[in-house]
Amino acid sequence: MAREPGFVVVQHQAGEGPGLIGVLARQRGLPLDVRRLDRGEPLPDIDEISALVVLGGTMAAYDTLAHPHLLDEQHLLESAVEGGIPILGICLGSQLLAAALGGRVYPGPAPEIGCGDVKLTGDGSDDPLLGPAGPTFPAFHWHGDTFDLPPGAAHLATTRAYAHQAFRVGDRAWGLQFHIELDAGLARDWAGLLPRNAAPSEKQRAAIEKTGRGVLNRFFELARRRKV
Repeated sequence: MAREPGFVVVQHQAGEGPGLIGVLARQRGLPLDVRRLDRGEPLPDIDEISALVVLGGTMAAYDTLAHPHLLDEQHLLESAVEGGIPILGICLGSQLLAAALGGRVYPGPAPEIGCGDVKLTGDGSDDPLLGPAGPTFPAFHWHGDTFDLPPGAAHLATTRAYAHQAFRVGDRAWGLQFHIELDAGLARDWAGLLPRNAAPSEKQRAAIEKTGRGVLNRFFELARRRKV
């Protein structure tokens, strides 16, 4: 029996879970189909997806020999874009989305780890997902790679260290290099994994969560409205 299309979250490893995404989904009574690739769970078929979130991870998007599923994820993301499925790629997920659509992913100048403000571009200020959060807003950074924008992508956000922080392809696919899904539970999961002094204070985390709630609720609303 065919599975009804649902809201799918791809998780790459323990400690990098949905965080605030799961909290808001529960508040909406929306079940999440979380695929734990670190546990050997399969990626969904494209007809099982009504909306797709791809989370972060410590592997590099170009490390496909060690992690061959990353190529499968790129193919899935490409098909989802072509099918008009709402997509949110976070951190590694944004890099995989960029790679899937023809952008190059490569090591950045230095790791960007910790809390910091993200600045919207002109296109970002007009973006339905990020625009209401701007012109600058707090986010959490935990990455050492960057990417070239895919052909035709709108450049949405930047920081001093990394020019390409967010992009949109079409009107339903977003890549965010930064984290806005950071809730209290996820902060606890990350506390022992982050470099010294990189963990957010409770005040910083709460500010990021406030921004994240707005961005993610807007994504949920967009995902709820099926494309006609």
